[in-house]
Amino acid sequence: MYTPPAFKEETLSVLHAIIEAASLSTLVTATADGLIATPLPLLLNRGEGPYGTLYGHLARANPQATTPAIGAAMATFMGPDAYVTPSWYASKQEHGKVVPTWNYSAVHAYGEVEFFTDEDRLLDVVTRLTNRHETAHAEPWQVSDAPAAFVKAQLRGIVGLRLPIERLDGKRKFSQNRSAEDREGVAAGLAASARPEDRLVAKEIPV
Repeated sequence: MYTPPAFKEETLSVLHAIIEAASLSTLVTATADGLIATPLPLLLNRGEGPYGTLYGHLARANPQATTPAIGAAMATFMGPDAYVTPSWYASKQEHGKVVPTWNYSAVHAYGEVEFFTDEDRLLDVVTRLTNRHETAHAEPWQVSDAPAAFVKAQLRGIVGLRLPIERLDGKRKFSQNRSAEDREGVAAGLAASARPEDRLVAKEIPV
């Protein structure tokens, strides 16, 4: 990932927070037949390994689970993003030498991916993923709410994945390279947007 110094993020806790805040990631593997990518939710275990370990699952019919990967896999995570119009820059009025851009945060996690079909491990991953995403609901659904035989049958339709992270690339592009006046304009413009994600990005602008 191309990352100019002004936008490079290396603080592990910040990178982990971006990963955990992302509802959906994309798992990419290189194979002899070309690249394969699957959008899927992933769970981060921060304490497993120097950079953490990712867990998730794919459909058993997904060829990514059975096609040998060449080298490390990559999981990508996106934070909130927003279009930035030059109209928000104070410098537009001064000299007009401004162009549109995009503000966002992103993390790429790399490591050798392991696929597994052990039922106990699959149940653990499915349960932890479910608990994480059901927490916000007034009446959280639990895997144990479904009949055990049904759950067992569903587990036969998936393949688990484990990706110990060997390297992290992080980028937080929030107008850090602009003047204080330009950053204030961007923050104000995004904060006034009707788009919820724009308002999230506004809070990240250093003013």
